[in-house]
Amino acid sequence: MTSRVLARELRLTMYTIQVDRLVTKFMGETSAKLRQIFDLIQKETGLYLFDEFDAIGGERSLDNDVGEMRRVLNSFLQFIEQDISDSIIIAVTNSPKLLDRALFRRFDDVLYYEQPTTEECKSLIQNVLGAFMASKFTWKTILKESDGLSHAEIDQSCRDAIKQAILSDKQKVEASLLGQMLNERRNACFGRRAP
Repeated sequence: MTSRVLARELRLTMYTIQVDRLVTKFMGETSAKLRQIFDLIQKETGLYLFDEFDAIGGERSLDNDVGEMRRVLNSFLQFIEQDISDSIIIAVTNSPKLLDRALFRRFDDVLYYEQPTTEECKSLIQNVLGAFMASKFTWKTILKESDGLSHAEIDQSCRDAIKQAILSDKQKVEASLLGQMLNERRNACFGRRAP
């Protein structure tokens, strides 16, 4: 979400690099793909989001690390150090403890996002639903359903509720529909257990 906002505010095209798709089983191919991406970063100014970055950014000293992945990470570190473009490079992970410490020195800023507070959940829901939000809204139930979900999961639940309302020829999203979408998102993320 942060990347989308930055790209929009800076009027930059956003490119999402799905790191898990970047990694191949053939030696040297992943590094070659990474070089192509950094060549593009030099040519096309934009915002480049490396999603699920821990797939290549894992700690190099771990015993179970594969030599090829060390080489890929070393290549990434070199490419980012040599980058003189006007592009913005963002790497995201849900597992920052798995990342190699050298990565933290290569980025200008490191942001951590905690789970949203009750007030932040309410504000996020109001912002995403906007004109689609029903006039009578049961906040107590909704805030309980959103507890433990991330900003992105709440955002997606709201968008799913809007789609469902439109498909059902409804003008507004009722609290019950949003509650259902939040519950589905929770089950998808956590199974049937509480977070």
